[in-house]
Amino acid sequence: MSAHPLDRLTADEIRHNRSILAQAGLVGPDTRFPLVQLREPAKSEVLAFTGAAPPDRQVISVLLDTGTGACAETVVSLTQDKLVRRRDIDPAAEGQPPIMIEEYALVDDIVKADPGWRAAMARRGITDLRLACPCPCPLSAGSFDLPGERGRRLLRVLTFVKHRPEDHPWAHPVDGLVAYVDLIERRVIELHDHRLAPVPAEEGNFDDESVVGPPRASLKPIEITQPEGPSHTVEGNVIEWANWRLRIGFDAREGLVLHQLTFRDGERERPVLYRASIAEMVVPYADPSPGRFWQNYFDAGEYCLGKMANSLVLGCDCLGEITYFDAVLADDHGEPYTIANAVCVHEEDQGVLWKHSDLFTGSAETRRSRRLVLSYFATVGNYDYGFYWYLYLDGSVQFECKSTGVLFTSSYEDGRYASEVAPGLGAPYHQHLFCARLDMTVDGVANAVDEVEITPVEAGAGNPYGNAFTTTATRLRTEAQAARLAAPGSGRTWHISNPAVLNRLGRPVAYALSPQGRPTLLAAETSSIARRAAFATKHLWVTRYDSAERYPAGDYVNQSHGQDGLPAWVARDRDIDGADIVVWHTFGLTHVPRVEDWPVMPADTCGFTLKPVGFFDRNPALDLPRPAGDHCQ
Repeated sequence: MSAHPLDRLTADEIRHNRSILAQAGLVGPDTRFPLVQLREPAKSEVLAFTGAAPPDRQVISVLLDTGTGACAETVVSLTQDKLVRRRDIDPAAEGQPPIMIEEYALVDDIVKADPGWRAAMARRGITDLRLACPCPCPLSAGSFDLPGERGRRLLRVLTFVKHRPEDHPWAHPVDGLVAYVDLIERRVIELHDHRLAPVPAEEGNFDDESVVGPPRASLKPIEITQPEGPSHTVEGNVIEWANWRLRIGFDAREGLVLHQLTFRDGERERPVLYRASIAEMVVPYADPSPGRFWQNYFDAGEYCLGKMANSLVLGCDCLGEITYFDAVLADDHGEPYTIANAVCVHEEDQGVLWKHSDLFTGSAETRRSRRLVLSYFATVGNYDYGFYWYLYLDGSVQFECKSTGVLFTSSYEDGRYASEVAPGLGAPYHQHLFCARLDMTVDGVANAVDEVEITPVEAGAGNPYGNAFTTTATRLRTEAQAARLAAPGSGRTWHISNPAVLNRLGRPVAYALSPQGRPTLLAAETSSIARRAAFATKHLWVTRYDSAERYPAGDYVNQSHGQDGLPAWVARDRDIDGADIVVWHTFGLTHVPRVEDWPVMPADTCGFTLKPVGFFDRNPALDLPRPAGDHCQ
């Protein structure tokens, strides 16, 4: 059997990619690799793959010359050992490649060497610059049509300080001071010193026992064991559990990717999802002050979520009988490196799945639910995000993001745009808005979407007592029509169906996307971030499948000008009724920080659910065994 077209890149393949590019004369001493990814074949090629012949393994790379700022995009065929395509990227028109790990240290050196910044720190009485932290994470510049910025590779830099080396800097923002840094020229091109704000003095060290006190002694251990081993099996990149089968992927930009989810229904292997990922997320801040109006971060397109993945630790990040997957990625020089235990796979008990105690027959039956959890954590600067995909015994799929970490802080002023979380310490209001890319294959590739709502019926001849309510369904027939907002008051869901496949009641098989219906992007329509993150202005988008349409904010998000991605695709207004479609779902959190979120934030959650609606002919979990053990008899 040949390697599968969607197998994750190996270390040897990453080295081979770099070797081909070097032989083609495209790798010099200043060449960096901000992004290296498997170039996934078109869906039709993957679905037609039988293993009889090896797939053409291709790699797409983004190259940056750190001496000149020149950028290029390449496609290499590892199978044919050759460069397939190269094109120049115009950063002024398209946007910049993602921010690189080595630029974290570079920006620190550039800012600390700047005489203007050093003088500004001295005016604030900060002279020990070893404890100053210009931008503990490099802050993407965005695009605001400021003079002299177009085409430049920029970061904007805020400063924090520490009282001693082990002190956390987030407690001590040096507000009102911003450096604009050109990473190619390696210098501060503008320094904005807006105000001499007091630097908050109280420390926020959540890992210091002298501050937080001794650990609680009242909690007894919880042990989760599976004496007979886990219920899931793994063969290469393929996982099977209960009736589910899927292929796991890991991408430098998107992180964890699920491929080809199917559910075994009797003798049938029924497809549900071809590809599922979190394709983008944006974190827009609400502070309009001169020093912070530009704070808007695209954690996938600008920072590459997969590269920010943690090595997970048993008993801390994952609990139970665990299977880990390593992530093999390319570093800034195009060489492979491994993030050990990047993805965790395990089972969790989920309480009662179904139960009934019958009054007439005396029957009393209970079945417990469990779910398979596929997860990873990414740390992007101050925030830590846990990405969790859940598969359930009843055929449901759920996604949950757990947001934790440390608040981005400011000097507290008037409270209009920030919360005071410690004396003099502010935490600006902001949003975390995610976009899931759900390439649906509900019993096949030809799918349709209906918007389903619960509606009250007016009292009258057909409803004399006024108690009636019903459902209405509206077919979304074109891409423009399918740009929709959630409506929690009417229970709005979106049913993704296959009109050509009917259940035993004669109705199309379907899955329902149930949104949480929280606020979309709150920035003004005229704002830069509304142009660049237009995907976040709607809860739902549906597009006709195109293998080149991967990212809702466009391919080159860093310093992009906007209207790439979903707005451009939807403007074509293609037919989506009974077509090969991709569903895009925006969801997230609007964070007005609490005092309880400091100095480290308890996890807040958001997500969505995909539930079978007429996909099965009856409850698919009827065949679960009675709970085992001495307690449930």
